Amino acid sequence: ELELAFSDLALLERRLDRIETSLKGAKQPERQGLLREQGMLMKVKADLEKDVPIREMKLTTDEATVMAGYQLLSAKPLLTVVNIGEDQLAQTASLEAELNSHYSGSKYRIITLCGKLEMELAQLDNSAAEAFRAEFGIRESGLDRTIKLSYELLGLISFFSIVSGEIRAWSIKAGTDAHKAAGKIHSDMEKGFIRAEVISYDDLVKCGSLSEARKKGLLRLEGKSYIVQDGDVITFLFNV
Repeated sequence: ELELAFSDLALLERRLDRIETSLKGAKQPERQGLLREQGMLMKVKADLEKDVPIREMKLTTDEATVMAGYQLLSAKPLLTVVNIGEDQLAQTASLEAELNSHYSGSKYRIITLCGKLEMELAQLDNSAAEAFRAEFGIRESGLDRTIKLSYELLGLISFFSIVSGEIRAWSIKAGTDAHKAAGKIHSDMEKGFIRAEVISYDDLVKCGSLSEARKKGLLRLEGKSYIVQDGDVITFLFNV
């Protein structure tokens, strides 16, 4: 946290210096805008100097929007990965619960994994790795867990598109509607959106193909306001 705070402080100090220079020749209303920004940055800087990361600061909606533009490191969610020994694998759940109890809020998460074991598993094929994990009571790889928790902290989900037999994953903010999700693939899809043909990834895997899923009535037609769910497989129908 200290290194992140030092980096943020250096950036804020440079910006405050530039504001001070700009104020000397600024006229209204530019001057008012610079003064507001200066006051906000000085408040944030003072809290950083008290070892309070930006993610914990009580910022207004407008302040948070402005601060997001600076891409400051201590404003970002924090995922801490703790390396444990093989003899501690059985205590993973209790260790994580204890470590996470020291932090509050939705922008912190701590997970544990055994780096040595993960390295060995990465060198095996999928079937052998799964058997090895089962022996140790591990349900999924450390990499998969880290990716999933990173997505949760960032408020992201993934949906899939299939074009010419090629499947591709797209990351969007949770709560995004089908209309905006279409624009993630191409702006023409958003502009000419008609409807979305949707099926969950698990249902598609069970069916084996979209044509089989269509026969079983598992494909749904959704409109612009449909909220895309994590793991949706979507075919967008559009006209340009």
